[in-house]
Amino acid sequence: MKINNKDDVIKAIETHNVKFIRLQFTDIQGIVKDVEIPVTQIEKALSTGISFDGSSIEGMVRIDESDMVLRPDTKTFAILPWGKNKGVVARMICDVYLPDGKEFEADPRYVLKKVMKEAHEMGYEFNVGPELEFFLFAKEDGKATTTPNDYGRYFEFAPTDLAEDIRRDIVLTLTDLNFDIEASHHEVAFGQHEIDFKYGDALSTADNVVTFRYVTRTIAKTYGLHATFMPKPIATENGSGMHINLSLSKDGKNAFYDPEDDMEISDTARYFIAGVLEHIKAISCIANPLVNSYKRLIPGYEAPVYITWSGANRSSLIRIPSARGNSTRTELRSPDPSCNPYLTFAAILAAGLDGIKNRKEPPQIMDQNVFDLTPEELKERSIEILPSTINESCNYLEKDELMREKLGAHVHNNILRLARAEWDAYRTQVHEWEVSRYLNTF
Repeated sequence: MKINNKDDVIKAIETHNVKFIRLQFTDIQGIVKDVEIPVTQIEKALSTGISFDGSSIEGMVRIDESDMVLRPDTKTFAILPWGKNKGVVARMICDVYLPDGKEFEADPRYVLKKVMKEAHEMGYEFNVGPELEFFLFAKEDGKATTTPNDYGRYFEFAPTDLAEDIRRDIVLTLTDLNFDIEASHHEVAFGQHEIDFKYGDALSTADNVVTFRYVTRTIAKTYGLHATFMPKPIATENGSGMHINLSLSKDGKNAFYDPEDDMEISDTARYFIAGVLEHIKAISCIANPLVNSYKRLIPGYEAPVYITWSGANRSSLIRIPSARGNSTRTELRSPDPSCNPYLTFAAILAAGLDGIKNRKEPPQIMDQNVFDLTPEELKERSIEILPSTINESCNYLEKDELMREKLGAHVHNNILRLARAEWDAYRTQVHEWEVSRYLNTF
């Protein structure tokens, strides 16, 4: 079902006998918000928008300036494939506007579109392919536990993998929502899974990320399970990442590919990598937004720790997968699936474009397993590490003027506010680990 404009939406509503429309958007944390309207209001929604109270949404506006307007992006129209017994429901993802008709500069979707426009003015289109991992856990008395739904490992299948049917249902639902699914499989940890969908332009892909999380949790619920995109729910198992495959195209060709180079990657790719590496400590506050995010970014569990780049070497923060030609891309391995994808993609693109504009050179390529290097060898090679806490990454973001400029002061300040609140809430608690370790000893 190809939807391009208002007339296409009206026709689809009539064809499928749609009764309700869900108008969706995200707050600054990337959490989906939803206003449902009957189809009798669709003309108003598509013409002037639907008003809502922005002061009640995290990171938006104060109570004295609360009136906001949702304007649906018609290209995101899709029929939701569940709950049809009470009337067919469709959804559209919305942009947030001010009452005077101006786009709201702190809308995460707007932030990404703004940086994509900058790339377009430089002649580039930004393509993104994320790989989201998630856990399926059992429930007890209706509440989520951390008991895995199975004890399968990487690429295992039934009877060890107990989630084959669940993943198929998720894939079928996503396909109904116009996703192009490439693969699904069991991941490394008990109860951990991955479903990959085809790359696309950054805005459509960010829309797909928030839809993917929403669909996955909804389908899991129908099986009596809880799906979580929490980065590190089990201390002794691998955490869940969101590796992001990145590329730029120019004049219809992959701008990262250069068959004459010894690695077959272009100077543009190198400059882009250099920009991302330079700003990655600040980007971590956006791409790894939780206290828990940094419990994934530790040695021994496959997640990156050191700020390096390489060819196919999976121990590096950024690697260049082996495919070339139009498939040439970089893979950034530190983000996790709890992030706001709009802001994460915007921050990465802004850093990469800064590298291109200033023709920055990346450090020496890392061609060996960086986890095998001694502290002395790391120091000799001037290899830095990612922030180890949300508080540390927050301090880097606060000082990063490029991120402040490209995200906008409102978004930048609110990310810092939320990160500091997260850290303060964590550090002032007495955790069970402390009680069990110290109570009887001291």
